[in-house]
Amino acid sequence: QLQLVESGGGLVHPGGSLRLSCAASGFTFDHVTILWYRQVPGKEREGVSCIGLTDDDTNVVDSVKGRFTISKDNAKNTVYLQMNNLKPEDTAVYYCASRGQTTCTPSSYYLTMEYFGKGTLVTVSA
Repeated sequence: QLQLVESGGGLVHPGGSLRLSCAASGFTFDHVTILWYRQVPGKEREGVSCIGLTDDDTNVVDSVKGRFTISKDNAKNTVYLQMNNLKPEDTAVYYCASRGQTTCTPSSYYLTMEYFGKGTLVTVSA
């Protein structure tokens, strides 16, 4: 069964850090692009970050640039989203998604994804 599983969410104070993980089963990351999205209830889902087949093929949206970093470990079939200096407005459910080989650009988040995970909740609050 093909699936993506996110983990690493939780409650953190403003200025704190979290590292989210996206693990795949049933397929490997070395042939797909992985994207992170987030969604606040009642609002549209928004793209956050993307990593393609190579480590230099990445994109991070402006709202988190300089604070969030995406990386992957093909041996562990896992993609990570390191989130630093978290702000209350980062509170959301974070999802990872996969798509066949796609170069990461700001428009990548609007493409149709093949798989989505169930999400992990990140809450940034004092």
